[in-house]
Amino acid sequence: MYEAVLPYPHIDPVLIHLGPLAIRWYALSYIAGLLLGWWLLARTMQQKSLWTNPPFNGNAPATADDIGDLVVWATLGVILGGRLGYVLIYGTFFCGIWGTSPACIGLPLGYLTNPLKIVAVWEGGMSFHGGLAGVLVALWLFCRKRRINFVKLGDALTTVVPIGLFFGRIANFINGELWGKVTDVPWAMVFPNPLAGPFPRHPSQLYEAGMEGILLFLIMQVSLRVFRLHERPALLGAIFFTGYGAFRFVAEIFRDSDTVFVPWFSVGQALSIPMFLVAALLYWYAFRRRAVTARA
Repeated sequence: MYEAVLPYPHIDPVLIHLGPLAIRWYALSYIAGLLLGWWLLARTMQQKSLWTNPPFNGNAPATADDIGDLVVWATLGVILGGRLGYVLIYGTFFCGIWGTSPACIGLPLGYLTNPLKIVAVWEGGMSFHGGLAGVLVALWLFCRKRRINFVKLGDALTTVVPIGLFFGRIANFINGELWGKVTDVPWAMVFPNPLAGPFPRHPSQLYEAGMEGILLFLIMQVSLRVFRLHERPALLGAIFFTGYGAFRFVAEIFRDSDTVFVPWFSVGQALSIPMFLVAALLYWYAFRRRAVTARA
């Protein structure tokens, strides 16, 4: 049974040790996502052909210098939002009501007895949905301070977010975490974590990297550069929320999630529902705005 699986590529989660400092692939994935996203978004702002038509009329939503400053705000939003999202959604809400997984041991009471656990990012535990909320708050504050249109810059930002999602899922794979369900497909792998057991499983991290990372990135870039959907403000954001929500929902079917709170429904799938609701609101805004402009 186990001879038919692909060998798991054992990669040390720590790239290099510099004395007491360990440089981990997980941290590098955040850095790579932020830097590449910064580079591509800055170049996008400088491509004048993208901004010639209304409602931009030759003016990009922001300058390349603005994007450089935004990266600092976004980094804080990702880290603070991602950690607080994990503490509230998983550590408190899920563990406090349904949690029976090993990750829930001592939670949520542990946050009260040892408040340091709330900020203990080094112990693991980051929520994409929390990080997304943190970035949106940071983006809103940044746009308010710089007097930049929040919706237009938000649309542009969604075209590079999948880069970070891709690297994050690759880091999950390297760490041998968030593995999939037991399966007999030819590409199954036996993950080295004792909690996964000696069973062949779906490499669900790679599924997510492919869907949330590569495929969503291509969809967003084609929507921007080929179909020029940024000319309907909020439409790119709607497509992003729709795509991520759908891909995450599908990926959770293959993932051996420890956050299932009804027979087959996980927290990750439940969180796709508000993603779809936000997408619906953005679709309404995008097409309503065009109709209002046309009547004017």
